[in-house]
Amino acid sequence: MALLLLVRHGHSVANANAVLAGWTEGVGLTERGREEVARLAARMVDAEVRVARLVTSPLQRCRETSQILLPDATPEIVDDLGECHYGAWTGRPLAELTSEPLWRTVQDDPESARFPDSEEYAGESLAQMSSRVVAALGRIDAEVEAEQGPDAVWVAVSHGDPIKAALTDALGAGLRGLQRVHVDPASVSVVRRTGERQMVLAVNSAGDAIRRHQKPSAVVPPGDATVGGGTG
Repeated sequence: MALLLLVRHGHSVANANAVLAGWTEGVGLTERGREEVARLAARMVDAEVRVARLVTSPLQRCRETSQILLPDATPEIVDDLGECHYGAWTGRPLAELTSEPLWRTVQDDPESARFPDSEEYAGESLAQMSSRVVAALGRIDAEVEAEQGPDAVWVAVSHGDPIKAALTDALGAGLRGLQRVHVDPASVSVVRRTGERQMVLAVNSAGDAIRRHQKPSAVVPPGDATVGGGTG
């Protein structure tokens, strides 16, 4: 029952230019992005969050986010938390991609969407991306709980689509619900995993949700939802 904080990287150069970065090298944070992450870091300090483990996508914008968010921690690079492999779409303007037939598939039927390869970048399906991200988070969560106990808090820094995939999996919606969830740069979403289910406690938060979700309810049995919505 460890608590997972899913953090999207801060505003990046690609975000500023409305380009699909994918696995493009050298895409770092903007000044705005660094400020966003610094504000989130301050909220974590205010909430007295003790982070048992910090993992991050290998891409620069996530590594920079990790360093600002928890400057005293040593982030663990996890390739499976990397951005979706967008293949031939990598580096292209979003305004241009909206006219591609595949765009409608990504929006309306993400379960069947696969990005084509290019000479420089391999593509993958959204289903493949979701599978690797969900598996990695489940594995790490089990390790954190085994090593640090059920009240441990850990942080995973990743990207928009991987975080959305993790959240829709936790909600039981799978990829069908991918485009019904939104996560902003430098936002945090909170998930508590139990033996029976995953509970999504916050989505796309600026950090104010962290304090109240650090410990599970002492009123209901571990892993159970509170009937009626809460006790306080």
